[in-house]
Amino acid sequence: MNLTRDLARNSIFILIPAAIFSAFLPWENLPFSIMIGGLLGILNVKALAWGVEGVLGGSHANTKMLFFAQFRFVMLVLIVIVLAYLKLVTMPGLIAGFSVVFAQVLVTGLKHARKPGS
Repeated sequence: MNLTRDLARNSIFILIPAAIFSAFLPWENLPFSIMIGGLLGILNVKALAWGVEGVLGGSHANTKMLFFAQFRFVMLVLIVIVLAYLKLVTMPGLIAGFSVVFAQVLVTGLKHARKPGS
């Protein structure tokens, strides 16, 4: 089983109902913000997995890992700043979406760690 695929699937199963529920709250753009926050969180985890897989065989793994981590962080911050500046998203919605993905990283990681043969 693929950990990132399970993480994305489980996160989507929580993000969609959360976005639907938030549509009834008075905040503008909250459902969209939750979905965008979740999408950015999933993409960040997938980029992390891709970066780790890419540098495991190299002799300069620490330098590459540091570069990819900083690059991911800068890109994530830039995307969030642009979306917030254009008033397309709300910060509480983004944080909610990130939080769902973070919680799913913990839950899905524990489930995969407990499986025999992992």
